Amino acid sequence: MKVKDLLNGLNYEIIKGSDEAEINKIEFDSRKISANDMFICIEGFNTDGHNYIDMAVKNGAKAIICSKEVSSTNAEIIIKVTNGRKALAVCSANFYDNPAKKLKIIGVTGTNGKTTTVFMLKAILEEAGYKVGLIGTIANYIGSKKIETRRTTPESLELHKLFREMADEGVNYCVMEVSSHSLFLDRVYGIQFCEGIFTNLTQDHLDFHKTFENYFNAKLILFKNSEKVIVNIDDIYGKRILNEVNKQNITYAIENASSIKAENIKMHSKGAEFKIKIYEKQYSINLSLPGRYNIYNALGAISACLNEKIDIDVIQKTLQNVFVPGRSETITKNFNLGFDVILDYAHTPDGLENILKTAREFTKGRLISVFGCGGDRDKTKRPKMGKLGTDLSDIAIITSDNPRTEKPDKIIEDITSGIDKDNFIVIEDRKKALKEALKMARQDDIIVVAGKGHENYQEINGARLHFDEKEIIFKLIDELFQNIDYK
Repeated sequence: MKVKDLLNGLNYEIIKGSDEAEINKIEFDSRKISANDMFICIEGFNTDGHNYIDMAVKNGAKAIICSKEVSSTNAEIIIKVTNGRKALAVCSANFYDNPAKKLKIIGVTGTNGKTTTVFMLKAILEEAGYKVGLIGTIANYIGSKKIETRRTTPESLELHKLFREMADEGVNYCVMEVSSHSLFLDRVYGIQFCEGIFTNLTQDHLDFHKTFENYFNAKLILFKNSEKVIVNIDDIYGKRILNEVNKQNITYAIENASSIKAENIKMHSKGAEFKIKIYEKQYSINLSLPGRYNIYNALGAISACLNEKIDIDVIQKTLQNVFVPGRSETITKNFNLGFDVILDYAHTPDGLENILKTAREFTKGRLISVFGCGGDRDKTKRPKMGKLGTDLSDIAIITSDNPRTEKPDKIIEDITSGIDKDNFIVIEDRKKALKEALKMARQDDIIVVAGKGHENYQEINGARLHFDEKEIIFKLIDELFQNIDYK
């Protein structure tokens, strides 16, 4: 492909060479460059692609796309753009022949609920007969094919490659989690979403965004690039989105007047039942996931699917059996333990509060929680989570999560600094913490293990070590309860 075709849609200045030259492929990692490639310099937070131009040229780069002045280099072509990240997004879309335009893309953003909402959307749309791709935290999917991922929203080059594969395999809809990082860093720049769904906004990622206003403004970008806007009007930031973005919209709520509202709610350990009113008609929803917050997630998914003309009976049927790995997941259903263990990804104050309050509603005995906080992330939420965890549990076990480059004991100190009760113990080793929770559990108790959910690893000192909580808990059950009956 010619350089000028890759740069179509961008303003650029040719510093050296010609934009008529043919390029093999695009890269933003100099280590992946081969002969006749185009290297796009990205200014990152830890490193700057401009520092690797010579390495890229040495590896065969024919063209360099930069946003800074470049000193002498042997590159055949040097082109300057205003923003390297936007250039990467545009070039990636052009390189893969703009596959996003061939898909209907539904984006979901918010602090909590993104993963559950996109899984609900995927299940409903598939039940309606569509082939669906999914991009998100747990994994990426093209139909039933699962592709492992390390980011909620991939970098633009990988993202458009995924869109190309989806389009080539006949995918009709792509439902995707759209993180605040991806919006701020232009990973989804240039993509037009047919629906943008807002779940909620609570404290998270302030290590990156610095202020809550910055965090909100990053989220707002999705709705400026969506044809239709769907917002949780019970959240004050949902109201702000409607005030700042003049688009066709649907509002959903439990408390406030809205387009779609959940009423007559009945909670139980296996899920929730409620009514919704649409165009003067009332419908019953039987949801397979427990918790008030999952009703909000369902309302967002229902709203988008109604916008897409999906029949309500298809939506009703699907939500009865929807499943999301590591989200309110009772993993001990097949064991006769007398108590249950629930895994949940909750890693924010709001998320932890949601899952513990939900579990409390159906806990007949004691509520035991096991949780920690991730390293190299917002430290201000740690004492808040410590207080919430101990206030809402009968017994809390404070442990390690993904410490990354921080010392686990220092993270735990931050967590316990917010605790004013004595109903907790500290066990730094997460496997030992899980074992202790199982050992102390009695008839009718509930154990909530929060923070990792679907993850099958721990990040320690820059390495990802295998750590599958479901797998570990099953082995501990075999070890501790040797004569256990299976249901």
